[in-house]
Amino acid sequence: MSIIQVDSVTKDFHTPKQQTGFLGGLRTLFTREYLVKHAVADISFAVEEGELLGYIGPNGAGKSTTIKLLTGILVPTSGHVTVAGLVPWRQREQNALNIGVVFGQRSQLWWDLPLLDSFKLIAKMYRVGDQTYRRNLDRFTALLDLETFMHTPVRQLSLGQRMRGDLVAAMLYEPRILFLDEPTIGLDVLAQERIRRFIEEINREQRTTILLTTHDLSDVERLCRRILLINHGKVLYDGPVETLKRRYAPYRVLVVHLAPDEPALAQERPVVADGAEFIRREDVKVWFQFDPAKVALPALIADITARYAVTDLSIVEPDLEQVIRQMYESREVAP
Repeated sequence: MSIIQVDSVTKDFHTPKQQTGFLGGLRTLFTREYLVKHAVADISFAVEEGELLGYIGPNGAGKSTTIKLLTGILVPTSGHVTVAGLVPWRQREQNALNIGVVFGQRSQLWWDLPLLDSFKLIAKMYRVGDQTYRRNLDRFTALLDLETFMHTPVRQLSLGQRMRGDLVAAMLYEPRILFLDEPTIGLDVLAQERIRRFIEEINREQRTTILLTTHDLSDVERLCRRILLINHGKVLYDGPVETLKRRYAPYRVLVVHLAPDEPALAQERPVVADGAEFIRREDVKVWFQFDPAKVALPALIADITARYAVTDLSIVEPDLEQVIRQMYESREVAP
């Protein structure tokens, strides 16, 4: 059985319908009319133990609502959820021992205490043995480079330092599952890299199951083999990153660097290649677009090098952000 199982889950939020006109605010207060927002609409998915799943979508898509359902903070309107065999909102205490949670804009650390004291309190709360605590703290301190600010009050930490502290707090007690909601938001490049390395290592070495929600698609491309794309509370795509790219952005770009003395550079007509579409030329660089399902790359390269004097070649793959933008623009709603 999958470690996370979500079956036909819906979560609705009801808000009073605003009445207009004189005394409208008073009528709204006592009205029985409500507007219904479907934050999550009949979604189903499963996550296997040890998997690292990218859960992505625009603001308001339903990502954070899903996390709150899985952690037991919210109760679904309909459907079934199990996390490590437990129903999160019915067995909150047992579920809390199985999961670690990091919300990018919220902290579980004690604001006025040194970072190390927060770790000690969390170890006590989760009944972590001294040997396990020391082993994990030493390992995570080295991995995330915490030594220089371990005795600094949390309120004095930078965002990147606090986020690293939150990651350690979430993993000190060795949960089987880690939920990460925007863990790199607002961080500089160096802090992002440290956190990505940490996520990679605990997933690889400890087989921790990780569900990652993020707006930074470079996180997803770097860390996740599988993504689940959601919008308006519905699943649009669930599968491998590479399959998504092939399906929605099949074309690749071949960048050709011509020799400075190549005669074609002096000609008015564009540089050509069989099986590829000329895109543009800048000085000695020429861009071609081609579909690898229709033309073999070695044959394309052989054709170009037979026609022109070439000093270098490179392939540009479509990035995930480009693919997802194309899906939204084409209004695709099914995998």
